[in-house]
Amino acid sequence: MDIVEPLSIEAVDDLRKKVTRFGMAYKFALEEISTKVNILKEEFRLIHDYNPIEHVSTRVKSAESIMNKAHRKGLPLSLGVIKENIRDIAGIRITCSFESDIYRISEMIQSQSDVEVIEVKDYIKHPKPNGYRSLHLVLKIPVFMSDRVEKVYVEMQIRTIAMDFWASLEHKIYYKYDKQIPGHLTEQLKEAADTVAELDRKMEHLNHEINILKENDSQDGIESHAFNPRELMLEMIRKNHITE
Repeated sequence: MDIVEPLSIEAVDDLRKKVTRFGMAYKFALEEISTKVNILKEEFRLIHDYNPIEHVSTRVKSAESIMNKAHRKGLPLSLGVIKENIRDIAGIRITCSFESDIYRISEMIQSQSDVEVIEVKDYIKHPKPNGYRSLHLVLKIPVFMSDRVEKVYVEMQIRTIAMDFWASLEHKIYYKYDKQIPGHLTEQLKEAADTVAELDRKMEHLNHEINILKENDSQDGIESHAFNPRELMLEMIRKNHITE
């Protein structure tokens, strides 16, 4: 039987500092990318007549969630290995009104000089088998510490209100059934995802038509009413059908 030597006070203190620095890096990386997104949001609000960013949320995975994922991936419990191989510890989600907004925001983020794009997963053009749709970017964000620059992975998800509505429902069902969703519910979720995709297409078309009307009204000197995509989507969901 192997005897595990107790750690010295110095070793414990060193480990504490490493773990603290590990957590701080993800917290600060989210603050950095959140600032970038909020600057874009504020610029659209103050300068342009349309703001594509509806909502922004962030999260850092819990220690338990990180350990579970490391175990599933067969990774050793090393901070360095975890940092390099689990790239969604820090996450930011941006919710937009329309599908075209997703690519517009993605372009703006990717074009920033201090953001390194590691991977792009387009689940909108190529949905998951269950119908999940969203654009995922894995980014490296520089975090300037007192004695070093840490480059930290952040996963950004960009989706429409309708996509987020479906994903939230699917997530609740997924965990309610302990990740084993019954077949009939899986089929219904896929049908709902197809309906959401159709809703997004119709919303995009409506927005295009309304923008043309606004432009024509502006040219005629007539003040047009603001189009609220959230209200229209909720009204369509309440009616529980999509009309041509």
